[in-house]
Amino acid sequence: MSALKVGLIGYGIAGAVFHAPLVAANQNLRLDAVVTANPQRRAAVEQDHPGTAVVDDLDALLERRPDLVVVASPNRTHYELTRALVDAGVPVVVDKPFVPTAQQGRELIEHAASKDVPLTVFQNRRWDNDLLTARTLIESGELGAVLRFESRFERWVPTPKPGWRESGGAEEAGGVLYDLGSHLVDQALLLFGPVESVYAQVDRRRAGVEVDDDSFVALVHTGGVRSHLWMSKVAAQHGPRFRVLGDRAAYTKYGLDPQEAAMREGGSPADPGWGEEPRELWGQLGTIGESRTVPTEPGRYQAFYDAVVSALRDGGPLPVDPRDSVAGIEIIEAARRSAENGTVERLEQNG
Repeated sequence: MSALKVGLIGYGIAGAVFHAPLVAANQNLRLDAVVTANPQRRAAVEQDHPGTAVVDDLDALLERRPDLVVVASPNRTHYELTRALVDAGVPVVVDKPFVPTAQQGRELIEHAASKDVPLTVFQNRRWDNDLLTARTLIESGELGAVLRFESRFERWVPTPKPGWRESGGAEEAGGVLYDLGSHLVDQALLLFGPVESVYAQVDRRRAGVEVDDDSFVALVHTGGVRSHLWMSKVAAQHGPRFRVLGDRAAYTKYGLDPQEAAMREGGSPADPGWGEEPRELWGQLGTIGESRTVPTEPGRYQAFYDAVVSALRDGGPLPVDPRDSVAGIEIIEAARRSAENGTVERLEQNG
């Protein structure tokens, strides 16, 4: 069976570092064409993926009759491009955050369903090594009943970088709450289910930045777990990536999943030892009096596109239900209201 032809819209960080390498590593997919008008990025595509066409716009991409299109363009363009692809009858993968507003997400889901077009969202950090390990420990009961989940994406970027991620308003879906928070919220929902209330502090700490760069979100899940989520670009020292506190034991883990760094250096899921991390970064399970080192499960971003192939060819489930991503955006919107008004926002339902 021939490989599915994939079109990729955008060759910034999302397209070049994540999607293109993952598509290229999957023997059932072929990166057929990339949409970018930027001369430097066009040259990068030709160097990174010889034989892949580079086209100027969506119309030129659709003329090549792709089997799947990945939308990895700036967040503000996700809605319009995805709707056009659904109208063309082409299955779509949309990079996170799905769209700037939950209402746009609901509209796209309804539209795709009416056209019977597969639609999914690249919530790749569901396959981070630490998340996979924490989920295994939670489901095994070794932690007991989870009381609080602490999760951080912290970076040290004291000087703002140019570009829409740090200069656009809500319509751009920029800032750390959308960028990093869309991962943290999705992971919390995946582990502990729907949320009944949201409290947030959303701040701009660096001079000249127009979007949030240091934010905190507290969630109360309907099952009773409290998730505390930090996202920052002004963290000169980093806290633990995860701390999961149960009534029997806790799990504490430092350090980021290595897959993104590996792909930035040209690595591939086809490489031996992909997703593995050194023993010194493994987390600790136990209590103050007694704890042990827990091997970290290898991360596996490639599982996302494996599931996409299965869905398109065999009718299997899509890797991410886009309604999950809408639930995450609803929480982000509630967090923005909470920070602006100094309130605890109650959610009747999400997910």
